[in-house]
Amino acid sequence: MRFLIDECLTAELVLVAAEAGYEAHHIAHFGKSGWQDWKVAQYACAQDFVLVTNNGGDFEALYLERPLHPGLDILIPNVNRSLQRKLFAGALEQLARHGEPINQVLEVNLNGEDVTFDFYEPPPPA
Repeated sequence: MRFLIDECLTAELVLVAAEAGYEAHHIAHFGKSGWQDWKVAQYACAQDFVLVTNNGGDFEALYLERPLHPGLDILIPNVNRSLQRKLFAGALEQLARHGEPINQVLEVNLNGEDVTFDFYEPPPPA
């Protein structure tokens, strides 16, 4: 699995992925900061990146339009860099057990001090 970290998250998540043995890139490292969400989604899918974002609603809608995508990892709460690293490390552990999230979403959330994970396929548009 390869990961593309959206600009709404810290670039430090690239290091978290590397420590876990995964390839990851921050969107800013490709000079794509400021890109519209649809361009980020298109790029992530074309390059076979699982997109990691905090902007779940917008990207989930964009991914619904695609018949096939490499996966979407949504870190739900808007938290500081330290907590972002904790949430993403947990997501990587879940993905190691689960496998590639093709056409799936992994939502990572906080319930008090506990990190929670929810895998699902987005429902089709109503």
